[in-house]
Amino acid sequence: MQIGLIGGIGPAATDYYYRQLIATYNAAAMPLDMTIVHADTPTLLANLRSDRRDDQAAIFAALTNRLAMAGAGCVAITSIAGHFCREAFAARSSLPVIDMISAVADAVVTQGHRRIGILGTRTVMETAFFGGIHSAEVVAPSEPLLTAVDQAYVAMAASGSITTDQRRIFETAARRLTDDDQTDAIMLGGTDLALAFTPERTPFSLIDCAAIHASAIARFAIEAR
Repeated sequence: MQIGLIGGIGPAATDYYYRQLIATYNAAAMPLDMTIVHADTPTLLANLRSDRRDDQAAIFAALTNRLAMAGAGCVAITSIAGHFCREAFAARSSLPVIDMISAVADAVVTQGHRRIGILGTRTVMETAFFGGIHSAEVVAPSEPLLTAVDQAYVAMAASGSITTDQRRIFETAARRLTDDDQTDAIMLGGTDLALAFTPERTPFSLIDCAAIHASAIARFAIEAR
C-alpha cells in the first residue's frame, strides 16, 4: 500500500518520519511507496491557538484528496499539534487515518509507564496530549518553563533546526520533570523534538511519539498490501 503523509509541519519532523519509514521498509526487505504533501506550519499554529478544528480539518481533507489521487491508501499527519482536529479530520478524510494519539497510548500501556513528563506546544502540554493517555499521569512543566518550552518549540519547528538556547530550554525542562516531579519517562510531545533528544545521549526514558507513529503507519501499510 502506498503511504500518504501530510508533512511540512515542521520540516524536520517530516524528514524524521521519512527516515524512520525508510529504515523500517529496508529492514523488512520491502520497497517503500510513499507520497508527501505539504501543509503550512503558521496556518496550523494559528488554527490550533484559536481551536479552529473544522478549518484545519478541511485543509487536511483537501490535502488527503490529493494523496488519494496520487494512489495513497492511507494518510497520516506528521505533527502532534496537528492532531488537535483529529476527530473532525477523520470524519472528512477520504482515506483511512493512522492516528498518532491512539498509537502512543497503546505504547504507554505496553511500556508500563505511570507518570510521564511531556514537552511540546502549549496546547499539547496543557491538554496532556489531548487527553489521549489514560493509563498514566501526564505532567507538564511549571511556569515559566512551560511558556519557554512552547516558544522554543514553535521556533524550532518553523525553522527545522535547533539552537543552543532552545536545546538548553528543553533539557532544563526535562531534568525538572524527571528530578522534581519524579516522572519515569519524558514524552516527546512534538515531532520535531527528535532534534533535541536521542536515546543514545539521554539519561532518562523517552517516549518518541513520532517513531511510534511511523512504526504504526508502516505496520498498517505492510499488513494491508
